[in-house]
Amino acid sequence: MSMQKPKSDKLTLNKLQKRLRREVGRAIADFNMIEDGDKIMCCLSGGKDSYTLLDILLNLQQHAPISFSIVAVNLDQKQPGFPEEVLPNYLNSLNIDYLIVEEDTYSIVKDKIPEGKTTCALCSRLRRGILYSTAKKLGATKIALGHHRDDIIETLLLNMFYGGKMKAMPAKLVSDDGQHMVIRPLAYSREKDIIKYAGLKNFPIIPCNLCGSQENLQRKQMKALLNQWDRQFPGRIESMFRATQNIVPSHMVDTSLFDFQSLTTQDQPFPDGDQAFDPPSLDYQAATDENTDTEEQPSMVKLISL
Repeated sequence: MSMQKPKSDKLTLNKLQKRLRREVGRAIADFNMIEDGDKIMCCLSGGKDSYTLLDILLNLQQHAPISFSIVAVNLDQKQPGFPEEVLPNYLNSLNIDYLIVEEDTYSIVKDKIPEGKTTCALCSRLRRGILYSTAKKLGATKIALGHHRDDIIETLLLNMFYGGKMKAMPAKLVSDDGQHMVIRPLAYSREKDIIKYAGLKNFPIIPCNLCGSQENLQRKQMKALLNQWDRQFPGRIESMFRATQNIVPSHMVDTSLFDFQSLTTQDQPFPDGDQAFDPPSLDYQAATDENTDTEEQPSMVKLISL
């Protein structure tokens, strides 16, 4: 006899699904991620993020006024103990197109990386190359990845603190080989919502610790920092993400983005002129679960009717 979810869980699930659908839909519309006739290769790792991505894309596909197809792709990297049956069983239950690609990158990484060192960088490069070639074979026009808003902010902090760059993780970009369009439809979605949604949906999560590699310590520190801020200062993470959408080149110090050499005074007011003696604007209102679910939020009426 199957256990039914409590009514409160169903209400929470419906609310989360509505929010994620709206956020993914808005990201798709804002960045023109999906177009009529697209074939989306949804990369499925077995983690909460990629399960949620596939689930929401399949849901939106049913309501879209345009036609696009989805094929789920998993890369089986032959880590010892990898439960090979989990993803095929799940994908068969959805009755969707999918492909399991088997490549023994585990042996390559273990051979090249000294014991005790993190394997994530090399593993990621190998995985990326295989996924690009798979997309080409499938004729996929877009490669969808499950990175979310918190991943974007973590990357921004990592690049600032350790790389000396004001650089985050783009919602849409061309692959490094120039041949593929990569999209991140969860770019506006919060990790804590995805964690809760994945739990309520009972996705068959496969942990990313099978290779025995240490998690990237620096990224782990950024995640801990963001989680602490989110608890202590509600709205700070939302404000940081909004900052990535409101860049003012004239108020940075990058000479490649703003022509400081030719800057001259003028007789009329200068847009975004210097206000060095004014306090910074702190008028951003923290987003809450209540006000993020209002009908006033931007919709994606141009692409998908919710």
